[in-house]
Amino acid sequence: MDGSADAALVEAWATGWALSRGVGAPIRAAGGHRIVVGEPGHAERYIFPALDAAALSDLAARITAPGIFLKAFCTPEALLAAVDARWSPHAPGDLMAIDLVAVPPPPPLAAGYVHALRAEGAVLVVEIHDAGGVLAASGRAALTGGFAVFDKIVTDPAHQRRGLGRFVMGVLGERARALGAARGVLVATPEGRALYEVLGWRFEGRMETVVIPDEVVG
Repeated sequence: MDGSADAALVEAWATGWALSRGVGAPIRAAGGHRIVVGEPGHAERYIFPALDAAALSDLAARITAPGIFLKAFCTPEALLAAVDARWSPHAPGDLMAIDLVAVPPPPPLAAGYVHALRAEGAVLVVEIHDAGGVLAASGRAALTGGFAVFDKIVTDPAHQRRGLGRFVMGVLGERARALGAARGVLVATPEGRALYEVLGWRFEGRMETVVIPDEVVG
């Protein structure tokens, strides 16, 4: 298998990720999607639903600065073979999807916690605070073209194993569905993938990443 992923899912995730992070919409480039992030250590990212080795090799050769990530759905060996020796592997991510009608409803919120749901434009934001007002868990879902792109689903380690992550996912899924979204998309760490699979999410492909380390430049 070549590791490629569904192009529509990848485009939806790239668009929703940019919405959630408050950066410009993806730009078509070299057969993929270019996002200008503009953060220290993360200037840009390119995302490819499949590996076009020749096109990616040409792009990689023209990049001289660190902080520009090349992400492609392919085997890690194929991605590394397409770039020169300046590039190093970075953490991969697992693309996952779900039909929102299948998202479990939020479980009862654990005692001592309160939650709030708000919209920031096209982005839904859920936050859970403990009795002292400390943020215990949060998550976001960007709505784009019938998709809800889940992002930054985080539970503070001190508040884990209390169902807060499930609650965040359930609230976001219910609200996104009510607003017309039909499918959910996210990218999980390989370690976090199992949690989402328990909630009914399907694995759609692994996204490998390379970047030029700071010490290589110059």
